[in-house]
Amino acid sequence: MGLTVISFILGTTAELIKIAPVYHGIAERGVRPKIWFTAQHVDEVADALADLNLPEPDVWLVPKDQARNLESPAQVPGWGAQVLRTAWSRRHELRAALAEDGRPPLVLVHGDTFTTPYGSLIGKRILKARVGHIEAGQRSGSIMSPLPEELNRKLTAKIADLHFAPTELEVGNLRHARGVVVNTEANTAIDAMRLAINQPLDVPDLPEKFGLATLHRFELLSRPDKYREALEILREQSREMPILYMAGAPEREKIRSLGLDHLFDDRFIVRPKMRYLKFLPLVARAEYVVTDSGGLAAECYYLGLPCAVHRERTETPQHLGETVVLTEMRADKLQDFLATYPNRRGESWMDKYHPADIVVNSLAQLGYC
Repeated sequence: MGLTVISFILGTTAELIKIAPVYHGIAERGVRPKIWFTAQHVDEVADALADLNLPEPDVWLVPKDQARNLESPAQVPGWGAQVLRTAWSRRHELRAALAEDGRPPLVLVHGDTFTTPYGSLIGKRILKARVGHIEAGQRSGSIMSPLPEELNRKLTAKIADLHFAPTELEVGNLRHARGVVVNTEANTAIDAMRLAINQPLDVPDLPEKFGLATLHRFELLSRPDKYREALEILREQSREMPILYMAGAPEREKIRSLGLDHLFDDRFIVRPKMRYLKFLPLVARAEYVVTDSGGLAAECYYLGLPCAVHRERTETPQHLGETVVLTEMRADKLQDFLATYPNRRGESWMDKYHPADIVVNSLAQLGYC
C-alpha cells in the first residue's frame, strides 16, 4: 500500500515561506506533497518558489493566466467565487490525485489568510479529505481586530481535523476543537528563518545604522488618521537615525491618495518590498522594527530584536514583553518604544525550536508520511 497523498492549499508568499520547511520535511520522508495555489499573491510567487526550492504549483485554483494580486477587500468575493468554482469543476481530478491509497487523504492549510478557511472548506466539503491547520489556535480575542484574520482562524478551527498550535497558549485556545491538537512549540517561521538569515545582504546605499518599518494591514490603511499619525511619528524619529519603510503597491497608493509623499526623504526612506530571503538579512541588521505584521513580530521575537507591533490587538500575546511591544495603535506608546528601544534587545531563540520537525513527525505517527 502506498503512502497517503498530502496537498497544501496556499495562496500567499508568506504561506509558501512558512510551509517550505514542512514541505521539505515531508518530501524527505518519501512523499511528494502537492501545492494547490489560490493566487492571493501572484507577482512574487515565482521568486519565492525559486528562493525556497519549491516546485511550481501543481494546480492553480485561479487559472494562472487570470491570476492577479488580491489587493483590496472588494476583490475578495469574486476571487473566492473563482477559487470555489475551479475546485468544484475539477473535484474529480483533485479527489483522484488525493486517492492513491486507501487511507484518508490530507489537505494542509496555514495561518489566517482568506485562503485558510477557503482551503479548509475545499478540503473537507469538496474533496472529502481530512484537513490539517498549521499555525492554529492564535486568537486576539476580538472578531473585529484584526479583521478578517481572527474570523478566518475561528472558521478554520471549526473545519480542521488536525491542529498544529505554536505554543501551549494556542493549545489552550483549541481545548474545545475536535480532532488532534499538537503543540509545535514555536511558529514554523523560525525554521524558514534559518533558510534566509545568513543570505548575503545586497541593499544599495544602506545606512550604517537604521530602523525598519512595515505598515501594510487593512486594519491600519483603512484608518487614514492612524496611518498618517504613524508615518508622521516615524518621520520625526528618522531625524535621529534613518528609517527604511518597506512599502508594497497598496501602501504606496495610499500614501499618494492621502498626499503624504512629502514625509519621505533621504532620512525617512521608502523602499519597495523585498523577497523574503533578501528581506530577512536586512531585518537582522536593523536596530529596531515597527510593524503591523504578526509574522514579522514573531521573527523579531525569535531574533531578540526590539519590535513595536502597531496594532490594537495581537493574536500572539506570548511574544510580548520587553523586546516586542504592542502599541494598541496609540501614538504615545509608539513614541515610548522609539525612545526606549536601545534597552529592549533580548536573547535569540534561533537554535532552540524546530517546529517543522514536530509537524512532520506527528504526520508520520498518524500514518501520513
